[in-house]
Amino acid sequence: MADVPNGEQGCASPLELFNSIAAQGELVRSLKAGKASKDEIDSAVKMLLSLKMSYKAAVGEDYKADCPPENSAPESNSGLGSAEAEEDFVDPWTVQTSSAKGIDYDKLIVRFGSSKIDKELVNRIERATGQKPHRFLRRGIFFSHRDMNQILDAYENKKPFYLYTGRGPSSEAMHVGHLIPFIFTKWLQDVFNVPLVIQMTDDEKYLWKDLTLDQAYGYAVENAKDIIACGFDINKTFIFSDLDYMGMSPGFYKNVVKIQKHVTFNQVKGIFGFTDSDSIGKISFPAIQAAPSFSNSFPQIFRDRTDIQCLIPCAIDQDPYFRMTRDVAPRIGYPKPALLHSTFFPALQGAQTKMSASDPNSSIFLTDTAKQIKTKVNKHAFSGGRDTVEEHRQFGGNCDVDVSFMYLTFFLEDDDKLEQIRKDYTSGDMLTGELKKTLIEVLQPLIAEHQARRKEVTDEIVKEFMTPRKLSYDFQCFCFDT
Repeated sequence: MADVPNGEQGCASPLELFNSIAAQGELVRSLKAGKASKDEIDSAVKMLLSLKMSYKAAVGEDYKADCPPENSAPESNSGLGSAEAEEDFVDPWTVQTSSAKGIDYDKLIVRFGSSKIDKELVNRIERATGQKPHRFLRRGIFFSHRDMNQILDAYENKKPFYLYTGRGPSSEAMHVGHLIPFIFTKWLQDVFNVPLVIQMTDDEKYLWKDLTLDQAYGYAVENAKDIIACGFDINKTFIFSDLDYMGMSPGFYKNVVKIQKHVTFNQVKGIFGFTDSDSIGKISFPAIQAAPSFSNSFPQIFRDRTDIQCLIPCAIDQDPYFRMTRDVAPRIGYPKPALLHSTFFPALQGAQTKMSASDPNSSIFLTDTAKQIKTKVNKHAFSGGRDTVEEHRQFGGNCDVDVSFMYLTFFLEDDDKLEQIRKDYTSGDMLTGELKKTLIEVLQPLIAEHQARRKEVTDEIVKEFMTPRKLSYDFQCFCFDT
């Protein structure tokens, strides 16, 4: 579905609904022209009618294709502003909520139309791999998926799949939040023993940020060093810069063009909120992020195979790109990529927004010294504690809003110790200063060890990771000679 998903219409603006209706209309027409299945067309028509009803409720009149809504809200909407203010806002560039607890991920699952990662799925992953589930799965940090059961079906039937994730290199220094998808992808690569491609979207950052092409490419190479330091297997991992790889890979570029042909301007406006003043580079970029989802974008790895499914671990703000990709895939003869979605890593100041490299006080950088980490946590980490020690001892702290506790859920491996901390802080036995001290003692060695590994990553090693080449894997069905 290439527009506002079920449940999301209620929090969309009239203009967003107008654009979504236009995009959905284009989708219905393309499905009919492409002789899609009756079920697929009926589903798209049903969504179109639902959007038109939402539009009429919001604007007070029927949708007309040549009449965009005026800026002024209808009188009947006098109470909408406060309701909208309370909604979570999530897109590939902005994450915001008014709740100190952070984004309501259950609502987001409904809005995005994905599926919850439940205990049954976590158990199935454990059975398939024979490994204890990663703490990110055990604790709901990776909380949502699309078609993960298909990936497990393939794996259990000895059929191949590959991993794809990425990084938008907007600055030289990465922060700890950027590590989340890579830590988890490294675990997936290890337990499933499959190849991995990592896209560095330096072209995207050139288009969106005030950077030169050389700066964007330079950041891609520097960020690649941090990614390599996560421990990826050089024999199973290909890291590529869009600026570098697109010019040397006809297979990749052909897929970009195929995707571009099947997505209209109205659709990308509906999905990403682009306006008439956005550059054509931005408008066409989503096809470039979509292309690695298809195996023949990497002929050096998969030859001309087009049937190998892709699994994408990413933060859920990237999902709009892959909703578009999944919509296009069957129309160009490729399998839909599967996804695993993570929650956001909160800013130090609170879970209302994600950690941002552009705000040094909101972030723990991978370049920070032990002293800087201690100062940032003590000075800036939002506390769920009480105003006085006496009140805290009596009423306890609130782990749901305490950033130090949130960070421990990401980085403290010991489940029992984490649960004890939760109990002690909630009861008032543990004070905020003690909780922050515990976090500092976890973060300091974690970042120091990362810095030591990064120092070992030479330019030659980066070049090897970023050279298009055949990858090795033990999967018995990865036989491309047949």
